[in-house]
Amino acid sequence: MNNSLEKFNRLVDSLQELPTIGKKSATRLAYHMIMDDTFVGMRISHAIEDALGSLKKCSDCGGMSEDEICYICCDEERDSTLLCIVENAKDILLLEENGLFDGKYFVLDSLEELRISDLEDMVKDGVNEVLFALTPSISNDAVILYIEDKLGSYSINFSKIAQGVPTGVSLENIDLLSLTRALEGRVRV
Repeated sequence: MNNSLEKFNRLVDSLQELPTIGKKSATRLAYHMIMDDTFVGMRISHAIEDALGSLKKCSDCGGMSEDEICYICCDEERDSTLLCIVENAKDILLLEENGLFDGKYFVLDSLEELRISDLEDMVKDGVNEVLFALTPSISNDAVILYIEDKLGSYSINFSKIAQGVPTGVSLENIDLLSLTRALEGRVRV
């Protein structure tokens, strides 16, 4: 017998590929978009299509942008002497959403593609402090040491967010108070 719900099942399977979405949640979401409120389904579909067509990495910091250079890198009001290194562009969204940081950013993304020359270019432009806002872990401590070594010839201070952020927990899963205290209580490395 031919499965007449093949397209619905494909939608459920696609939704399941999203983080934290299991089979039950995916089925509920798919049903709601298809049967309960098709307008929501169409709005989501168009928003995804629009975002995929217009969002890219900022050529300076690696964050998300609709332009070649993001609004943060273009903002002359920000403290360009303070550079925050984060693991991914999502971390920038979290820090910006809560107004916790007023400097510039640099996204690591992956060690394989570590753009150390781009990082050096940012530091040459007057950075006095490099703040590491990385998930506390042994591997990230090694990344911090590597970057400190590569930037050691520049007259800059290095700091990292204070402990209190549990080891191995992503920044997006930290409550606002803990994240605020971690940023305010950052320590030199």
